[in-house]
Amino acid sequence: MRTNFVKSLCELAAKHDDIFLICGDLGYSVLETFAESFPDRYLNAGIAEQNMTQVAAGLSREGYNVFTYSIGNFPTLRCMEQIRYDVCYHEANVKIVSVGAGYAYGPQGVSHHTTEDIAMLRSLPNMLVCSPADPAEAQAAARFMANHRGPGYVRLNKAGEPPLRPIEQSLKLRPGRFRQLRKGNGTAVLATGAIVGDALSELDKSGDDWSVYSAPFIGKYETDVLRMLAEQYESIITLEEHQLSGGFGSSLVEEFSDLYAKGLLTRMPRIKRVGIADRFIGVSGTQEYLRKVAGLTIGSEPA
Repeated sequence: MRTNFVKSLCELAAKHDDIFLICGDLGYSVLETFAESFPDRYLNAGIAEQNMTQVAAGLSREGYNVFTYSIGNFPTLRCMEQIRYDVCYHEANVKIVSVGAGYAYGPQGVSHHTTEDIAMLRSLPNMLVCSPADPAEAQAAARFMANHRGPGYVRLNKAGEPPLRPIEQSLKLRPGRFRQLRKGNGTAVLATGAIVGDALSELDKSGDDWSVYSAPFIGKYETDVLRMLAEQYESIITLEEHQLSGGFGSSLVEEFSDLYAKGLLTRMPRIKRVGIADRFIGVSGTQEYLRKVAGLTIGSEPA
C-alpha cells in the first residue's frame, strides 16, 4: 500500500509541478525515486515533525500542494497544534501521509501504535480523512489528493497488503461513499483501512452471508448512501484498527443518529462497533498478533 501510494505520487508529480514532498528522515528504499526525479520538490526535514508541518504550510502559501510523510503518530499526534493552526485554520494545501496505521509497527510498542489518529484528525475543521484499504485504494487516494485543494490526511498501512480485488487502475474515490467488496443480506460490515481484508477473510471462513463495504474516507457521508444502508440492512457492524472513542464507528453512529433525529431516516439500524478498547496495549508483537489481543474480529453475531 505504501509503495503503491509513493509510486503513484511520483507519476503524479511528473504531471503536477505543484506537488512537493517533505519527509521526517525516513522512507529510505521508498522515497528515493521521488527525491532523484524531483530534487527541487523534495526535502528531508529531519526528525522534527512539527517544523516539517510548519514548512509545509509555508510552501503551500507559495502555491505548492505539499505532502508530509512520516511514521504513524509522528506527523499527526506530535503535530496537532501545527496542524490545527497552520494547516486547518488557514485551509492550507497540505496533505499529511501517515505510514503505519494501527498496529503496523507493533514490535516498536505503544509509541508506534497509531490508534487515536482518526479521532484527533477528523475533529479538526477543514480536514479530510482518507484511510485506504488496499493498493488500489492507495493509488486512488494519491490521485485524489493530488487534485484536492485544502488539508488532507492519508492513513496507510505499512506494506505488503494484497489487493482485495484485482487492481483497478481506474478506481476513483469520492468522499461520502463506500466501496462494496462483498454482497450479502441482513447485515453489512463497514470497515476502513487495511483491516478490511480481515473482515473479508473472516466471512469467507464463517460462511455468513453478509455484505462488506470499505470506507476510504471517514466523515462527510452522503445522506443518500446512509439512507440506503439503513433501509437495506437490519444490522450494521463497523470495524476499525483504532480506538472506539471518536473513531470510524463513532463517526457513523453520529451521522445515522443525526439523520434519524431530523426525520431523514425511516428507522435507525442496529449498529455494533468493533474497535480497540479505550486502553493501551503495552505489549509488542506483530500486527496480526496485536489485532488478536485487541479483539478486532467481527464475530458471528450481528449487531
